[in-house]
Amino acid sequence: MSVTVDGDKSVSVPQRMRRLLRGPRPESVPVVVGTACTVVGLIDVAAGVFPRFRHSRMHTLAEVLPGALGPFAAALSLSAGMLLLLLAHGLKRHKRRAWRAAVVLLPAGAAAQFAYRHSVVGVLVSLTLCYLLVRHRDQFRALPDPRSRWRALANFVLLGAGSLALGLVIVSVHPGRVVGDPSIADRLQHVLYGLFGVEGPVDYAGRTSWTVAYSLGALGLLTAVTTVYLAFRPEHPAARLTEDDESRLRALLATHGGRDSLGHFALRRDKAVVFSPSGKAAVCYRVVSGVMLAGGDPIGDVEAWPGAIERFMDEAKAHSWTPAVMGCSERGGEVWTRETGLTALELGDEAVVDVADFSLAGRAMRNVRQMVGRIERNGYETRVRRARDIGGTELERIRRAAADWRGTDTERGFSMALGRIGDPADGDCVIATAHLPGSDDGPHGDLKAVLHFVPWGRDGMSLELMRRDRSADPGMNELLIVASLQAAGKLGVARVSLNFAMFRSALARGERLGAGPVLRCWRGLLIFLSRWFQIESLYKFNAKFRPRWEPRFVVFRTSRDLPRIGIAAMQAEGFVNLSLPRPFRSRSPRPCGHTLLSAPEHEVRAA
Repeated sequence: MSVTVDGDKSVSVPQRMRRLLRGPRPESVPVVVGTACTVVGLIDVAAGVFPRFRHSRMHTLAEVLPGALGPFAAALSLSAGMLLLLLAHGLKRHKRRAWRAAVVLLPAGAAAQFAYRHSVVGVLVSLTLCYLLVRHRDQFRALPDPRSRWRALANFVLLGAGSLALGLVIVSVHPGRVVGDPSIADRLQHVLYGLFGVEGPVDYAGRTSWTVAYSLGALGLLTAVTTVYLAFRPEHPAARLTEDDESRLRALLATHGGRDSLGHFALRRDKAVVFSPSGKAAVCYRVVSGVMLAGGDPIGDVEAWPGAIERFMDEAKAHSWTPAVMGCSERGGEVWTRETGLTALELGDEAVVDVADFSLAGRAMRNVRQMVGRIERNGYETRVRRARDIGGTELERIRRAAADWRGTDTERGFSMALGRIGDPADGDCVIATAHLPGSDDGPHGDLKAVLHFVPWGRDGMSLELMRRDRSADPGMNELLIVASLQAAGKLGVARVSLNFAMFRSALARGERLGAGPVLRCWRGLLIFLSRWFQIESLYKFNAKFRPRWEPRFVVFRTSRDLPRIGIAAMQAEGFVNLSLPRPFRSRSPRPCGHTLLSAPEHEVRAA
């Protein structure tokens, strides 16, 4: 039997085993050992659960000897297998604590294999993996991920449910030894009692009852011990911007903030930051599900970008995080790929309007012109001001309205969201509001819609948030964008960045005359996905204002990482919520803003 390995045309299985024992490439050891631990864990679980799997003549003889360890070994094998399955992912990510636990568990699993299955092959496999772990221990240096004690509750729920399901299997795989005909309810009750170390209503002939009891007790003990460990281990909370970090970033933005429209979003306080050795550049990021996710270009002097990027990659390597960048510019993508060897893929386009070129005149702007005119005839008024020029009482009312008009339970935003309105440090932000005089009976008075812009250097601003009262007339967002563009000159603003449109070029080319079948198919898929992510509607909304389109890119290591990066980005943007149920969530404030992926549904439907 032969297989293809690492580009070799044909490598026999014995040759591959010798290569593995001789020592695989160091960078591949964690992946090999993590995968092998998954296999060994499954074998250990099967040995502890299924009688036929562990059947042998030697085992039959050993069971009748005084002091036989059969039931205890089954429980040990089951526990070791479950723990190895839990540790496999950490081993693949080079985690030091997972390595320590595996070095202890693999010999324990080998002992259980020998004592209960008498499997020499099983013992050799476990000890071989233990040998590889010890020999390549320098490959397992990754530091812990950010974590909190809420993971203890998640572990209790998930492992408890798994133990319950596996316990039902353990109770049911001895049909020839069961006394009577217990019902499903009796079996479930027996499992629940057994997890707490109490004998249940199901009875077995011979020593099987001891085997089942010890196995269920081991599962219950495993759930309890891991939950207690997670609850009392030291916390490693997610990094946040300190006051010193924020002041240093603001200094960089004051000098170099005009390079990237996403620069000001680096001041989100739920991000962490790494600076270049010279302090002249920085990369801000957040860690989500093991992905180190940066947004936009590095901040600061372009000449110092490589130093900040190197620090970013060193941090990712130290923790075994997957590095990724969402929404960087073309220049930023070139620097990232040149300095790190990563790959860039076009993600979509940012809509940028040059204030000097904007006008409502002409046929192309007829729909926007008519909508804005109709709303103004209905009595709506607009105000466009710097945040520092708005009184404290009115600013608080705007904050409350923006929170109340949010269209989803989960706040959305990461790459193009600041996460706050009216902070004293953000006095240069621009707030556009729509009012309907005479309608003061609502909770927010005559306020009907809000747009929030963050600075883009000295002469630009970038749209951060759009919110509107659902009872207001359609077109509030168009009205406020037009008002902001018309007032931009008085505020010293020459360019305005609007929303980001994912896969904009594919949508635009796919609807043109002569588009090929592949492009049309891709456009059709994007339109289908727009039912949930508002991809097409956001593109068409941006296109109304005749912007110029600036491409944005996602930077990643390998194509295998793309699904994981996509899920992490959707978590960061708020489209996938893996947090605890509402009663168990932290009370810390949530950010507010629109996302790089798309805006909340009700914000675009106003178009």
